Amino acid sequence: MKDSLLNELDRTDMKILRALQAEGRLTNADLAARVNVSPATCHRRTERLMQQGYVMDVRACIAPEAVGLGALVMVGVVLDRSTPESFASFEEAVHAMQEVLDCNLVAGDFDYLLKIRVCDMADFNKLHGERLIALPGVRQTRTFFVMKSVKDNAPLRF
Repeated sequence: MKDSLLNELDRTDMKILRALQAEGRLTNADLAARVNVSPATCHRRTERLMQQGYVMDVRACIAPEAVGLGALVMVGVVLDRSTPESFASFEEAVHAMQEVLDCNLVAGDFDYLLKIRVCDMADFNKLHGERLIALPGVRQTRTFFVMKSVKDNAPLRF
C-alpha cells in the first residue's frame, strides 16, 4: 500500500512534503525555492497534496511545560465488552476529553492506549478518579507516568 501511494507522488511532491514536515511555517516563496519550482507551481502542488490528504495538519508545537502541562501519562484501558457499540461509546467520550492527546485501539493486553497531558500527578489523580474510570465500558486502567521523553513525535521517513 505504501509503495502504491508513494508512486502517485513525484520527486517534487516528495520534496514539498519533506520540507513542510521539517518546517511547516515556510512561506510559499521559501518552499518553492527549496524544492526548485515556481511559487505558482508550488502553491498548486501544496494545495493538491492537502486536498488529497497527504498533509493532515500544519500547526505549532507548543512546549507542554511552558503552558503548565508538564506531566505526560500513558494509560492502558480495558473495556468490559468487545463490541462495536462499546468501542464507539468509549471513542466518542474520549474525543470530548481535551487532556487526551492520542487514543489508539491496540492489540495486546489493553483495548486502548491513551496519551494524556496534565499539570502534575495530583491533576492526573483527579482526572482518573472523576472522568477516566467513568468512561463508557471501562473495566480496568493501567497507568504509566513518563519519566523522560526520549523520542517524541519524530518526523515520518518516506
